[in-house]
Amino acid sequence: MIVNDMALSTRQQALADLLTEARRNGRQLETLADDLVPETAAGAYQVNRVVAEQLGWPTLGWKIAGTTNAVRGKLGLDGPIYGRTFRRFECRSPARFKAAELLDPLVECEFFVTLARDLPPRREPWTLPEVTDAIAEVHAGIEVAECRYRRGALPPLPAILADGSASGRYVFGDRIENWCDGLASMRVRLEVDGAMRREGSGGDVMGDPLAPLLWLAEERRHWGDGLRAGETISTGSMTGMLPVRAGQSVRARFDDAATVEIAFE
Repeated sequence: MIVNDMALSTRQQALADLLTEARRNGRQLETLADDLVPETAAGAYQVNRVVAEQLGWPTLGWKIAGTTNAVRGKLGLDGPIYGRTFRRFECRSPARFKAAELLDPLVECEFFVTLARDLPPRREPWTLPEVTDAIAEVHAGIEVAECRYRRGALPPLPAILADGSASGRYVFGDRIENWCDGLASMRVRLEVDGAMRREGSGGDVMGDPLAPLLWLAEERRHWGDGLRAGETISTGSMTGMLPVRAGQSVRARFDDAATVEIAFE
Protein backbone atom coordinates (compact mmCIF):
# COMPACT_ATOMS: atom_id res chain seq x y z
CA MET A 1 0.00 0.00 0.00
CA ILE A 2 1.37 3.39 -0.97
CA VAL A 3 1.98 5.83 1.85
CA ASN A 4 -0.23 8.85 1.21
CA ASP A 5 2.03 11.44 2.86
CA MET A 6 5.24 10.82 0.92
CA ALA A 7 7.42 13.92 0.74
CA LEU A 8 7.73 15.65 -2.63
CA SER A 9 11.02 16.18 -4.38
CA THR A 10 12.19 19.76 -4.86
CA ARG A 11 10.93 19.78 -8.46
CA GLN A 12 7.58 18.26 -7.51
CA GLN A 13 7.15 20.91 -4.83
CA ALA A 14 7.98 23.63 -7.34
CA LEU A 15 5.23 22.33 -9.64
CA ALA A 16 2.79 22.11 -6.72
CA ASP A 17 3.53 25.73 -5.85
CA LEU A 18 2.94 26.87 -9.43
CA LEU A 19 -0.35 24.99 -9.69
CA THR A 20 -1.50 26.22 -6.30
CA GLU A 21 -0.99 29.85 -7.31
CA ALA A 22 -2.60 29.27 -10.72
CA ARG A 23 -5.68 27.86 -8.98
CA ARG A 24 -5.83 30.70 -6.49
CA ASN A 25 -5.53 33.32 -9.23
CA GLY A 26 -7.80 31.60 -11.76
CA ARG A 27 -5.16 31.66 -14.48
CA GLN A 28 -3.14 29.39 -16.73
CA LEU A 29 0.60 28.84 -16.77
CA GLU A 30 2.21 30.32 -19.86
CA THR A 31 4.88 27.62 -20.02
CA LEU A 32 6.11 24.69 -17.96
CA ALA A 33 9.78 23.73 -17.82
CA ASP A 34 10.42 20.17 -18.96
CA ASP A 35 12.20 19.28 -15.73
CA LEU A 36 9.06 20.10 -13.70
CA VAL A 37 6.95 17.44 -15.43
CA PRO A 38 6.57 14.53 -12.98
CA GLU A 39 8.35 11.37 -14.07
CA THR A 40 5.51 9.04 -13.07
CA ALA A 41 1.75 9.08 -12.61
CA ALA A 42 2.25 8.28 -8.93
CA GLY A 43 4.44 11.34 -8.54
CA ALA A 44 1.87 13.46 -10.38
CA TYR A 45 -0.93 12.33 -8.09
CA GLN A 46 1.24 13.22 -5.11
CA VAL A 47 1.61 16.73 -6.51
CA ASN A 48 -2.18 16.97 -6.89
CA ARG A 49 -2.59 15.92 -3.24
CA VAL A 50 -0.20 18.65 -2.09
CA VAL A 51 -1.91 21.29 -4.27
CA ALA A 52 -5.22 20.48 -2.56
CA GLU A 53 -3.57 20.67 0.87
CA GLN A 54 -1.89 23.98 0.11
CA LEU A 55 -5.11 25.50 -1.20
CA GLY A 56 -6.97 24.46 1.92
CA TRP A 57 -10.30 24.63 0.07
CA PRO A 58 -13.12 22.30 1.15
CA THR A 59 -13.15 19.37 -1.24
CA LEU A 60 -16.17 18.24 -3.24
CA GLY A 61 -14.69 14.85 -4.06
CA TRP A 62 -13.06 13.49 -7.21
CA LYS A 63 -13.37 13.56 -10.98
CA ILE A 64 -12.66 10.58 -13.19
CA ALA A 65 -11.76 10.98 -16.86
CA GLY A 66 -10.68 8.71 -19.67
CA THR A 67 -13.57 6.31 -19.06
CA THR A 68 -14.57 5.82 -22.71
CA ASN A 69 -12.61 4.45 -25.64
CA ALA A 70 -13.14 7.70 -27.56
CA VAL A 71 -11.68 9.92 -24.83
CA ARG A 72 -8.78 7.55 -24.11
CA GLY A 73 -7.94 7.52 -27.80
CA LYS A 74 -8.08 11.31 -28.04
CA LEU A 75 -5.85 11.79 -24.98
CA GLY A 76 -3.58 8.81 -25.58
CA LEU A 77 -4.50 7.11 -22.30
CA ASP A 78 -4.10 3.48 -21.30
CA GLY A 79 -6.87 3.74 -18.70
CA PRO A 80 -8.85 6.16 -16.55
CA ILE A 81 -7.32 9.13 -14.73
CA TYR A 82 -8.61 11.23 -11.84
CA GLY A 83 -8.12 14.32 -9.69
CA ARG A 84 -9.37 16.32 -6.74
CA THR A 85 -12.42 18.60 -7.03
CA PHE A 86 -13.46 21.51 -4.82
CA ARG A 87 -16.71 22.51 -3.15
CA ARG A 88 -16.43 26.17 -4.22
CA PHE A 89 -16.96 25.08 -7.83
CA GLU A 90 -20.18 23.18 -7.11
CA CYS A 91 -23.14 24.78 -8.91
CA ARG A 92 -26.81 24.02 -9.51
CA SER A 93 -28.63 23.99 -12.81
CA PRO A 94 -29.54 26.31 -14.43
CA ALA A 95 -26.06 27.85 -14.09
CA ARG A 96 -24.49 30.92 -15.68
CA PHE A 97 -20.76 31.42 -16.20
CA LYS A 98 -18.73 34.27 -17.62
CA ALA A 99 -16.75 32.63 -20.38
CA ALA A 100 -13.87 35.09 -19.96
CA GLU A 101 -13.30 33.77 -16.43
CA LEU A 102 -13.00 30.14 -17.57
CA LEU A 103 -9.80 28.40 -18.65
CA ASP A 104 -10.31 26.75 -22.05
CA PRO A 105 -13.63 25.24 -20.87
CA LEU A 106 -14.81 21.84 -22.06
CA VAL A 107 -18.35 20.58 -21.44
CA GLU A 108 -18.69 16.94 -20.36
CA CYS A 109 -21.97 15.17 -19.50
CA GLU A 110 -21.56 12.81 -16.56
CA PHE A 111 -23.22 11.15 -13.59
CA PHE A 112 -22.39 12.70 -10.22
CA VAL A 113 -22.39 9.99 -7.54
CA THR A 114 -22.46 11.02 -3.87
CA LEU A 115 -21.47 8.52 -1.17
CA ALA A 116 -23.49 7.75 1.94
CA ARG A 117 -20.70 5.75 3.59
CA ASP A 118 -16.93 5.60 3.62
CA LEU A 119 -15.05 3.18 1.38
CA PRO A 120 -11.93 3.02 3.57
CA PRO A 121 -8.59 1.39 2.83
CA ARG A 122 -8.57 -2.34 3.59
CA ARG A 123 -6.70 -5.45 2.58
CA GLU A 124 -9.47 -6.98 0.43
CA PRO A 125 -10.46 -5.44 -2.92
CA TRP A 126 -13.82 -3.71 -3.15
CA THR A 127 -16.61 -5.25 -5.21
CA LEU A 128 -19.15 -3.46 -7.39
CA PRO A 129 -22.10 -4.49 -5.14
CA GLU A 130 -20.28 -3.07 -2.10
CA VAL A 131 -19.50 0.19 -3.85
CA THR A 132 -23.05 0.49 -5.18
CA ASP A 133 -24.44 -0.10 -1.69
CA ALA A 134 -22.38 2.88 -0.42
CA ILE A 135 -24.09 5.37 -2.78
CA ALA A 136 -26.47 7.95 -1.31
CA GLU A 137 -27.70 9.54 -4.55
CA VAL A 138 -26.93 10.13 -8.20
CA HIS A 139 -27.43 13.38 -10.12
CA ALA A 140 -27.25 14.24 -13.78
CA GLY A 141 -24.30 16.55 -14.16
CA ILE A 142 -22.06 18.57 -16.42
CA GLU A 143 -18.41 19.11 -15.65
CA VAL A 144 -17.01 22.29 -17.13
CA ALA A 145 -13.43 21.04 -17.25
CA GLU A 146 -10.64 23.62 -17.02
CA CYS A 147 -6.89 23.21 -17.33
CA ARG A 148 -4.11 25.30 -15.80
CA TYR A 149 -2.15 24.79 -19.06
CA ARG A 150 -3.16 26.32 -22.36
CA ARG A 151 -4.97 23.97 -24.71
CA GLY A 152 -2.57 24.74 -27.54
CA ALA A 153 0.53 23.98 -25.47
CA LEU A 154 -0.35 21.07 -23.23
CA PRO A 155 2.57 19.43 -21.39
CA PRO A 156 2.94 15.63 -21.08
CA LEU A 157 0.20 13.73 -19.28
CA PRO A 158 1.81 13.56 -15.80
CA ALA A 159 1.70 17.36 -15.57
CA ILE A 160 -2.03 17.25 -16.34
CA LEU A 161 -2.57 14.62 -13.64
CA ALA A 162 -0.80 16.96 -11.22
CA ASP A 163 -3.44 19.57 -12.13
CA GLY A 164 -6.22 17.26 -11.01
CA SER A 165 -6.77 15.95 -14.55
CA ALA A 166 -8.19 19.37 -15.50
CA SER A 167 -10.82 19.43 -12.77
CA GLY A 168 -13.11 22.43 -13.10
CA ARG A 169 -16.70 23.31 -12.24
CA TYR A 170 -19.52 20.89 -11.46
CA VAL A 171 -23.10 21.71 -12.36
CA PHE A 172 -25.63 19.45 -10.66
CA GLY A 173 -28.85 18.81 -12.49
CA ASP A 174 -31.86 16.80 -11.37
CA ARG A 175 -31.47 13.86 -9.06
CA ILE A 176 -31.95 10.55 -10.85
CA GLU A 177 -34.53 8.76 -8.75
CA ASN A 178 -34.35 5.32 -10.37
CA TRP A 179 -30.57 4.99 -10.61
CA CYS A 180 -30.68 1.61 -8.83
CA ASP A 181 -32.46 0.19 -11.87
CA GLY A 182 -29.27 0.68 -13.86
CA LEU A 183 -27.62 3.65 -15.52
CA ALA A 184 -25.97 1.89 -18.45
CA SER A 185 -29.06 2.12 -20.68
CA MET A 186 -29.68 5.83 -20.03
CA ARG A 187 -29.19 7.98 -23.12
CA VAL A 188 -27.71 11.46 -22.93
CA ARG A 189 -28.13 14.20 -25.53
CA LEU A 190 -26.04 17.38 -25.40
CA GLU A 191 -27.56 20.41 -27.11
CA VAL A 192 -25.87 23.73 -27.89
CA ASP A 193 -28.20 26.63 -28.61
CA GLY A 194 -31.00 24.12 -29.13
CA ALA A 195 -29.14 21.97 -31.67
CA MET A 196 -28.05 18.45 -30.77
CA ARG A 197 -24.25 18.24 -30.83
CA ARG A 198 -23.31 15.06 -28.95
CA GLU A 199 -24.98 11.95 -27.62
CA GLY A 200 -24.01 8.87 -25.70
CA SER A 201 -25.17 6.45 -23.06
CA GLY A 202 -24.18 5.28 -19.62
CA GLY A 203 -22.92 2.04 -21.12
CA ASP A 204 -20.25 3.96 -23.03
CA VAL A 205 -18.51 4.53 -19.69
CA MET A 206 -16.62 1.29 -19.02
CA GLY A 207 -19.81 -0.69 -19.71
CA ASP A 208 -21.45 0.67 -16.55
CA PRO A 209 -21.02 4.24 -15.24
CA LEU A 210 -20.60 2.86 -11.71
CA ALA A 211 -17.55 0.84 -12.81
CA PRO A 212 -15.34 3.96 -12.64
CA LEU A 213 -16.43 4.42 -9.02
CA LEU A 214 -15.20 0.92 -8.23
CA TRP A 215 -11.97 1.66 -10.09
CA LEU A 216 -11.40 4.82 -8.05
CA ALA A 217 -12.21 3.06 -4.77
CA GLU A 218 -9.50 0.56 -5.62
CA GLU A 219 -7.03 3.29 -6.58
CA ARG A 220 -7.54 5.11 -3.29
CA ARG A 221 -7.47 1.84 -1.35
CA HIS A 222 -3.95 1.29 -2.64
CA TRP A 223 -3.04 4.87 -1.75
CA GLY A 224 -4.20 4.26 1.78
CA ASP A 225 -6.92 6.88 2.26
CA GLY A 226 -10.02 5.52 0.50
CA LEU A 227 -13.18 7.47 -0.31
CA ARG A 228 -15.34 9.25 2.25
CA ALA A 229 -19.04 9.69 2.93
CA GLY A 230 -20.32 12.93 1.43
CA GLU A 231 -17.80 12.98 -1.41
CA THR A 232 -19.17 13.35 -4.93
CA ILE A 233 -17.44 11.52 -7.76
CA SER A 234 -18.02 12.48 -11.39
CA THR A 235 -17.76 9.20 -13.26
CA GLY A 236 -16.60 10.29 -16.71
CA SER A 237 -18.05 11.89 -19.80
CA MET A 238 -20.56 10.08 -21.99
CA THR A 239 -20.42 12.80 -24.64
CA GLY A 240 -16.70 13.46 -24.98
CA MET A 241 -15.14 16.89 -24.48
CA LEU A 242 -16.93 19.76 -26.21
CA PRO A 243 -15.34 23.26 -26.26
CA VAL A 244 -17.74 26.13 -25.57
CA ARG A 245 -17.54 29.89 -26.00
CA ALA A 246 -19.24 33.07 -24.85
CA GLY A 247 -22.84 33.47 -25.95
CA GLN A 248 -23.63 29.77 -26.08
CA SER A 249 -26.16 27.88 -23.98
CA VAL A 250 -25.97 24.14 -23.41
CA ARG A 251 -28.54 21.64 -22.23
CA ALA A 252 -27.96 18.00 -21.39
CA ARG A 253 -30.97 15.69 -21.45
CA PHE A 254 -30.62 12.40 -19.57
CA ASP A 255 -33.52 10.52 -21.19
CA ASP A 256 -36.67 11.87 -19.54
CA ALA A 257 -35.16 11.57 -16.06
CA ALA A 258 -33.09 14.74 -15.73
CA THR A 259 -31.68 17.84 -17.39
CA VAL A 260 -28.72 20.17 -16.82
CA GLU A 261 -28.53 23.70 -18.29
CA ILE A 262 -25.68 26.22 -18.50
CA ALA A 263 -25.45 29.64 -20.13
CA PHE A 264 -21.99 31.00 -21.02
CA GLU A 265 -22.04 34.79 -21.07
